[in-house]
Amino acid sequence: MILGALGPKEIILILAVVLLLFGGKKIPELMKGLGRGVREFKDASKGEETTTAETTENKQA
Repeated sequence: MILGALGPKEIILILAVVLLLFGGKKIPELMKGLGRGVREFKDASKGEETTTAETTENKQA
């Protein structure tokens, strides 16, 4: 796993580089967008599961 190879020093270095690149004001916006994207992905995957279950039930009937 790639995260197993990263120690605390490497993670701090990555966070510092991100802070320098984007600045303190942009990071909350980026995290908000990331959270929204994850939420939409979860909703879409739940919708597909429901659609798949309904299709399976219709085929059995």
